[in-house]
Amino acid sequence: MAELQKLPVDSKKIETINILKAENKAAKALAELKGVANLIPNQSVLINAVVLQEAKDSSEIENIITTKDELYKAISETVKKVDSATKEVMFYREALYKGFNQIKEHGFISITDIVNIQKVLVQNDAGIRTLPGTKLINDRPNEVVYTPPQTKEEIYELLKNFVEYLNNDDDTLAKLAVLHYQFESIHPFYDGNGRTGRIVNILYLILKHHLEVPILYLSSYIIRNKEQYYELLQKVRTDEKWENWIIFILKGIEKTAVETIRKVKTIKELLDNTIEKVKAEAPKIYSKELVETLFENPYCRTEFIVKALGVERKAASRYLHRLEDIGILTCIKFGKDNLFINTGLMDLLKE
Repeated sequence: MAELQKLPVDSKKIETINILKAENKAAKALAELKGVANLIPNQSVLINAVVLQEAKDSSEIENIITTKDELYKAISETVKKVDSATKEVMFYREALYKGFNQIKEHGFISITDIVNIQKVLVQNDAGIRTLPGTKLINDRPNEVVYTPPQTKEEIYELLKNFVEYLNNDDDTLAKLAVLHYQFESIHPFYDGNGRTGRIVNILYLILKHHLEVPILYLSSYIIRNKEQYYELLQKVRTDEKWENWIIFILKGIEKTAVETIRKVKTIKELLDNTIEKVKAEAPKIYSKELVETLFENPYCRTEFIVKALGVERKAASRYLHRLEDIGILTCIKFGKDNLFINTGLMDLLKE
């Protein structure tokens, strides 16, 4: 297999008619999603819901399996002992926010940024590979399918080239497919390469202003098409079959954008209906901030209401129990703590 080439790729291979058609469809869906996202003024509601789904799906690709219920319980800090799979997914969420904040802070993505993201993901300081011997092996026949760059110098040189290409003026979606291939092929870390690469995908979309907040992720699409994903990735390595790979990623962006648009609209509808229900059935405790807190935290604790509304703990508890009375929340007991579940939102997120 030929050694990994630096970017950019020959434009003739990545600017075909079929790729341009797929690019237009993906860009149109993404632009619609960007607009629809603004339907929900409190972006934390949206980001929390979608980021957690992505954290779960991206980790599942690496066979790290947990449930949404376990995740929300863990985030609500009521569970003292969190299982290892749930911890890994929570680290993914933390790493994604780390990358998002880095972009907002300095407006580009550096090698250091990528290393920081991976460090949060895997919770160690091993950093970029310095020892040779890394090989990608097919599980079933147990054969080596790809040997990434081996020396520290070569990896650094390729990463330097990678971030230069990522940050240049080209903002196409096809470029995201090229970047994703390149990062997975550099395979710069001992662990967490796939998850780090998928975080870089969404950061690219934000950096290039395709989206304003991190709400589109390809992990669910990759899970549904896992075999094809790895097959097409490998075909680029062995035969430079760029067109099929890029179109696959562009279709993923288009389909995932359409799915996310539908989810955003459904969340907005549920939020509006909940506001109207509380206004009608519990007007004495109604506030927009109260309802939005229940959507930011589908597993809600009294402390969250105290912090969001600036009320006493006794009042916050009364508000939550009143919302339970009118069927918006379900209260469950965890030791001495009460946990209030926004059942309507949780049902929606599980779909």
